[in-house]
Amino acid sequence: MLDGDQIAAAARVLVQHWRDGTKLDALEPGLRPQSRTEGYAVQAALETLSRGTLFGWKIAATSVSGQKHINVTGPLAGRIMSDTVIADGGTASMKGNEMRVGEPEFAFRMGRDLPPRATSYTVEEVLAAVDTFHPAIEIPDSRFADFTRAGEAQLIADNACAHLFVLGAATTANWRAMDLVEERPQITLRGERYVGHGRNVLGDPRAALAWLANELRGLGLTLRAGQVVTTGTCHPPLPIQPGDHFAADFGVLGKVSVGFA
Repeated sequence: MLDGDQIAAAARVLVQHWRDGTKLDALEPGLRPQSRTEGYAVQAALETLSRGTLFGWKIAATSVSGQKHINVTGPLAGRIMSDTVIADGGTASMKGNEMRVGEPEFAFRMGRDLPPRATSYTVEEVLAAVDTFHPAIEIPDSRFADFTRAGEAQLIADNACAHLFVLGAATTANWRAMDLVEERPQITLRGERYVGHGRNVLGDPRAALAWLANELRGLGLTLRAGQVVTTGTCHPPLPIQPGDHFAADFGVLGKVSVGFA
């Protein structure tokens, strides 16, 4: 098992690679997490080294295509730091980004805390704690040269491939009365149109949100009021390149876009 010094050292290695825009094959054996728990411990240490503050949470691999993309069998939670958030309609740098994909996502901002407790939160309880719904775009990446071989413990340590994030405006539509499972956002990229599907997000974006709340609960962490949770891509990750403009239209739920340079 990794001790506190090894966890801190692993986090420093990953943070330095992020800041330098460089890759590594794997953490050295003495710093390599061997379980999800150890991976999350390294990820928590990453937060303390970040130049930003905790803005919210992401879920990686909530769809089969997302799981295949990074070669894991289920979802992973990661931290969204404030210094990685790009304004809606803004421009994302492609520097150091080797994954080079964009992902349209359903996101929720919490209205009240969900602290750790002995029993799991239900979907209904988690939804009752939500303040607003937002369309979003995630631009993931990894510090591992071959992220398909890193394994879930190292990917969790690497912040579940969190890189850049774009949050759209809060919707004015009554999203609580809508069947988000059957929502089909339209994505426009390089003149092509793609159609996402809410059911690709762990079967239901609301179920994915509850999964995140319970993943944090199991780690002894509080999902706090004001934090944003983006629930995973509703369309297979779409390849992006400098000069692209990625726009996601969620219909009455709103729109969000980002350019790449």
